Amino acid sequence: MNLFYNIIRLFVSLLFIFSGLIKANDPLGLSYKIQEYFEIWNLHALNSFSLPLAVLLNTAEIGLGVALFLNWKTKITHFSLLVLLLFFTGLTGYTYWTGFPKNCGCFGDCLPLSSFQSFLKDLLLLAFLSFLIAFPRFNKKAVSYPFKGFYCLLAVILVLSFQYYTLHHLPIIDCLPYKVGADLNENRKVPATAIPDSTVIIFTYKQGNKVVRFPASQFPADFSSQTYQYISREDKVIRAGKDMDPPIKGFVLSGETGIDSTNYILQLPAALLVITEQASALNRSLSSFEKLPAKINNNPIPVYVVTAQPTQVKQILSKTKYNGWPVFSCDLKAIQTAARTDPTIYYLEKGVVIRKKAANDF
Repeated sequence: MNLFYNIIRLFVSLLFIFSGLIKANDPLGLSYKIQEYFEIWNLHALNSFSLPLAVLLNTAEIGLGVALFLNWKTKITHFSLLVLLLFFTGLTGYTYWTGFPKNCGCFGDCLPLSSFQSFLKDLLLLAFLSFLIAFPRFNKKAVSYPFKGFYCLLAVILVLSFQYYTLHHLPIIDCLPYKVGADLNENRKVPATAIPDSTVIIFTYKQGNKVVRFPASQFPADFSSQTYQYISREDKVIRAGKDMDPPIKGFVLSGETGIDSTNYILQLPAALLVITEQASALNRSLSSFEKLPAKINNNPIPVYVVTAQPTQVKQILSKTKYNGWPVFSCDLKAIQTAARTDPTIYYLEKGVVIRKKAANDF
């Protein structure tokens, strides 16, 4: 039984560490997921706390996972993990029962799980952790590791440093549909494996004093416009579709005239996209643009600025030598996905991402 106890302890600890590391690779992505919950609960005033909360949750997952792995301060560690796991189980349970948001982001974008899988995973972890708490007598410390507290503190410092780096220099592992090598043209299309909703049309008519309903494929034998009075039509989904959403949604580039220029830009032999959410961030990064490549094969590379604040960005650029750069507006969610650091610079060849770097890295 001691061996079984330790196997469960190591499994739970490693899963917490693994989950924390995946999300620490992209803490900004987790903060956007937290904001989705705030929006659903009408807690928009808390959006500014989403990033610190994301960093804290990732750090807690890894720090407590390391503490459990090392068997350090077991009572405090078990209690803290229980509180954290109850919090996660509440979120995944809410997502599973309501369907909002679409997924909880438990393993980030690198390992997307359905709401049911996430909820089931947390219930399983809760059962394992409850076993560890209920049977401490099986926790035989055969090997004693010195400096356990120091290792836990070191893990916390390292994960905080790691998150600081990814927030300023893009995620180490890029699992987004805008990653290097991705074809943005293809990723904007509905997948070939998509299955549309299966629907049936239900008509409602009035026949005399009676209201009757029937599917479009089964009209009454005595139907006529004189005896049946139309009331309504309903398209009823009898089987939900699958994979109907393209990997990239909302990436539409519109200029001053409102014309969609996305396809034109994504077909250019070479193009640089400066994608920025906040005009203030672009203003701080102006010096980085000095190092952007100007030509390829003796041909000038056009530069386009993509932003959710086109008016403010144009005002900033008008006072610089970059005044001639076209500025396009785009959906905020698409920008937040494409630019995990603000701004992020893309080099594209016919819509394929050849390079992708944070402006800080220039």
